Amino acid sequence: MKTPIRTLSLALALSAGAVASTPALAEGDLTTRPERLPDLVLGSEVTDYAMSQTRYEMETGKAYRLKVISSGLKEYAMQAPEFFSSIYLRKVEAGDMEIKAIALTELEFEQEGEAEIYFVPIKPGEYRFYMSGLEQKGMEGVFSVR
Repeated sequence: MKTPIRTLSLALALSAGAVASTPALAEGDLTTRPERLPDLVLGSEVTDYAMSQTRYEMETGKAYRLKVISSGLKEYAMQAPEFFSSIYLRKVEAGDMEIKAIALTELEFEQEGEAEIYFVPIKPGEYRFYMSGLEQKGMEGVFSVR
């Protein structure tokens, strides 16, 4: 009876050592401050339909923060359903509020204001983002995660 228990104990010890020596696959270090992405400014002096950025490059496992700023020239509703479902949302800051939630579906600005999203991409891919109803005016872009 003692032999199977010793064999099982040895097997568990060996497999635990193998797992512990396996290197991590993510390149990001979540113990550092999040990398600030260029602000996404909606609307400008030239046109209500301007967007300061149309492409963002990121990598999985790395913490980021993105500030979205509305000029107030139009109502803007930022959507990115596939992207929002493939990130770990840490928090959203808006005004004097810090919102902690597990999911995000839309950032809607009815007037001038800003919101800052803190997140970690967890799935690689090309993800479209857009201002709902204003895509035909060119208000769309891509989050590229590698």
